[in-house]
Amino acid sequence: MVEKKIEHNVSEAEWEVMRIIWTLGETHTGDVIEQLQTKKHWSESTIKTLMGRLVKKGLLQTRKDGRRFAYSATVSQIEMMIKVTNQLMNHMCDMHKGQVLIEILKGLPLSQSDIATIENELILKKAHAPKMVPCNCLASGQHNC
Repeated sequence: MVEKKIEHNVSEAEWEVMRIIWTLGETHTGDVIEQLQTKKHWSESTIKTLMGRLVKKGLLQTRKDGRRFAYSATVSQIEMMIKVTNQLMNHMCDMHKGQVLIEILKGLPLSQSDIATIENELILKKAHAPKMVPCNCLASGQHNC
């Protein structure tokens, strides 16, 4: 299976466009413009420029629908968030990833179903978890993290 290359260099404004398209599914330019003008008061040309950039980055695809274009995401919101989060986590010491996840969990709105799923995943992970995660920063394995 070939892994899909996802462009991580996405601006704050482009994230706003992606959120609209992920929420609406396949949609027309006018629908995205309407949503973003209501939410952000951006000009039509700004929104079209952002959508064009997202097409060039491979995150949106277009389909001719009569005289209009329909846009859809080429990657799911979950897939994109996992890729971006993993890329960010790869920049830090393995020893501290657990602490970061704990702090993130404290601030997230979670449903009871989400919490039950997380608890189940942790039970499975605990069975094979080391007592301590080693530092992966230095080739020697020594650490002062």
